Amino acid sequence: MQQSTSQLPKNKRDLRACKLCSLIKTLSQFKQDGCDNCEEILDLRRHPSRVAECTSSTFEGAIAMLKPERSWVAKWQRVDPYVPGLYAIRVSGRIPEDIEATLEQRGIRYRPRDGTAGDL
Repeated sequence: MQQSTSQLPKNKRDLRACKLCSLIKTLSQFKQDGCDNCEEILDLRRHPSRVAECTSSTFEGAIAMLKPERSWVAKWQRVDPYVPGLYAIRVSGRIPEDIEATLEQRGIRYRPRDGTAGDL
């Protein structure tokens, strides 16, 4: 589900960013729809209680990505394979260890979005 600006709150405190892909949505959007990019792994729709541990209300900056395949900023932020939307530049916190283990089992390298991996 793509976001529209009418769905976004006026106050940043009402927003959260996915710790895995950095997509920004409201708490209720994550609970209702899950993460548009990471739902297969995070399964937030079936487990809305996980939203608090897989998203963060503490993040820095935001970029609006409309055409991921054509955006050098999207490539630089590593969000070019994702859906158009609003993305945080940095997200505080790490995903839970069990999700990190699931990624490892699938051969996917987890890179925290908080800048600690030296990737920003």
